[in-house]
Amino acid sequence: MILDKDLLSIQEARNLAAKAKEAQLEYQHFSQQQVDKIIKAMAEAGYEASAKLARMACDESGFGVYEDKIIKNQFGTKNVYESIKNLKTVGIIAEEANGKVLKIAAPMGVVCALIPSTNPTSTAMFKALISLKSRNAIVASPHPRTAKCTAESLKVLSDAAENAGAPKGIIQCMQKPTIEGTDALMRDKNIAVILATGSNPMVKAAYSSGKPAYGVGSGNVPAFIERTANYQKAVADIVYGTTFDNGTLCSSEQSMIVDLPLKEKVIEESKSLGCYFVNAEEKEKLAKAVQTNLRINPDIVGKSATFIANYAGFSVPENTRVLMATCYDVGRKEPLSMEKLSPILSFYVVDGWLEGCHRCIELLKFGGIGHTMVIHSNDEPIIMKFALEKPAFRILVNTVASIGAVGYTTSLDPSMTLGPGTWGGSIISDNVTAKHLLNIKSLAFETNPINKGKCVDRFDSNKYKGGKDWFIKEIEERLRERAGNLPLKESYQYERTETAPEQKIPAKDIIYGSGMTEEEVNKVIRQFSF
Repeated sequence: MILDKDLLSIQEARNLAAKAKEAQLEYQHFSQQQVDKIIKAMAEAGYEASAKLARMACDESGFGVYEDKIIKNQFGTKNVYESIKNLKTVGIIAEEANGKVLKIAAPMGVVCALIPSTNPTSTAMFKALISLKSRNAIVASPHPRTAKCTAESLKVLSDAAENAGAPKGIIQCMQKPTIEGTDALMRDKNIAVILATGSNPMVKAAYSSGKPAYGVGSGNVPAFIERTANYQKAVADIVYGTTFDNGTLCSSEQSMIVDLPLKEKVIEESKSLGCYFVNAEEKEKLAKAVQTNLRINPDIVGKSATFIANYAGFSVPENTRVLMATCYDVGRKEPLSMEKLSPILSFYVVDGWLEGCHRCIELLKFGGIGHTMVIHSNDEPIIMKFALEKPAFRILVNTVASIGAVGYTTSLDPSMTLGPGTWGGSIISDNVTAKHLLNIKSLAFETNPINKGKCVDRFDSNKYKGGKDWFIKEIEERLRERAGNLPLKESYQYERTETAPEQKIPAKDIIYGSGMTEEEVNKVIRQFSF
């Protein structure tokens, strides 16, 4: 009997989630040293394969820029690794209130990772790294259009992880992704949390799955050039941002808003960098080509400016890098004011920072609220006004928005998953990283006693030779030795005989846990008498 593709996909999702869970139950007992060794091996392997995976992503998807995809892959491995390599994710990770509270890390379980076609290899490797850093397993559901390159990128990291000592099956990837299979994966009993990066319908499906989910929304990013800005750098940054990988990052610039005194200079500078300003007829053709009912036409996503112009039915010079369309409104009556995920910029002129402020807010509210915006200015009070008042959680200053938001040209946490906060329908407004895939337990001693009595009221590391670091390490080792040990029997009883049914084994000879006698147990307890 031949099964339908959706049924095969659903069964595959269940099988992979079960395998990942089995591996994670073993992996959760790994030490920080073991985890860090695995993460380092994964990052190095992904970095070495960056060019190969970039070529696969370009060939399979049919869009983007090969050289830029290499940078993405290197960023998603090396840069991400450098940002998390010293993050503590095992055992006691923090001490608060003068020893009264200890924070203890615990993994979430199995991560369901939804991978977009726009960043099919870099996002997959990024999510695998942050998942395993937090002692989670991962099952990825790639976009059907880019399933092969996503699977290959995760195979590279999986092989490296297992060679470094990770349990077999800790990284899984669906080979037969379908909408039905992805939905089954998100709802599977073995999945603990969902990392959703992709289309709005996909993110909404993640939130509707009944599982905890981190979702990211679209990013209709405005770039404002205020009159005090270094306009030459500003234009160069915006052009670089919107053309990087042909605009496939959700943080890429979508609109250029120019303060009136700089209008002519910015237009001249833009043209010198390969921007083509469409006329009214070409603008109408372009608007029809890039969208249908304000939904992006997938045929133009990640394509070059010359390709899009030809597709729309007009010609541009061969050296054209960006298509610029002068716009006067925001919303349905101005289709080019939407997110375009390609090297197309809507161009607005405003008179003063206040008008620029309102225009940026309008653009953010039209499909990009909570995500990202950038201001190019040398007026510090105006920069602060934008920081305080704009509905975006990444407000970048004098840099490239597309790669600044992900942490490449800024000191933001390196990430390929950018939360738009509750404004954008997400529970998270940060750049998602390994710390967001940890459960944190709190060991809390009494600070406001109801009843008096002498009790252990803190772990005072100063009492012990070797200081705080030694003390915490010693605690962790002892906890680890005893954590997660399953009983060998359902119950334990003293041995009896028919002739002496009440005869008991002497207490000092009873074996506890992993070969410890009562005397040895009492010795450990005495060491922790405060």
